[in-house]
Amino acid sequence: MELKKNDLILFIGDSITDVGRNREEGNDLGHGYPLMVAGALAATYPELQLQFLNRGISGNKITDLENRWAEDCISLQPDIVSILIGINDTWHHVGTTTFASQDALQEFEEMYRLLLNQVKNKTNAQIVILEPFVLSDPIDRLEWRTDLDPRIQIIRRLATEFAVDFIPLDGLLNSIGMKTSFQYLTGDDGVHPTVAGHGMIAKAWLEAVKVKEK
Repeated sequence: MELKKNDLILFIGDSITDVGRNREEGNDLGHGYPLMVAGALAATYPELQLQFLNRGISGNKITDLENRWAEDCISLQPDIVSILIGINDTWHHVGTTTFASQDALQEFEEMYRLLLNQVKNKTNAQIVILEPFVLSDPIDRLEWRTDLDPRIQIIRRLATEFAVDFIPLDGLLNSIGMKTSFQYLTGDDGVHPTVAGHGMIAKAWLEAVKVKEK
């Protein structure tokens, strides 16, 4: 991936991207990995005067992202769009008949493919996909894997199909958590990153993209 002067980098997704951003202030990046990535890139390439936007919204599922895709992604015409979505599609289905159902998984794949096709067809943006993740503390989060794992596999197939930059967060964060502790990365819910967790995501983002000045 190459950066040009004045490139606009858009981060979009759910609460893991949102991280308390002020939605009344369009340029607010929140307090998580988007801010960390922006700070690192801006400091490394000040002459490029890069622009950054955060359009994460807490609680979003793939359907919510689709509903606002035209306004919060396509209309902004980003040069790079970074997508992290999927954990709420699992979380909000726990205990329901749609949990790990083939219909729900098929809908997820179709909608995610629709979003990617729109980026490809209506913008010139490069795409970065981050896979959703859940860590194994608290212990009941292990039950989520029945639904989340198929979604991760769907996202990996789409990343291959669309030849995008891909960051395998689930495997990465779980492997680090096994060495430190899961709570070190995601506190007490296995999902929302701590400062350390956001730092790990930002580090993976920067390493995976392998920015080169044009």
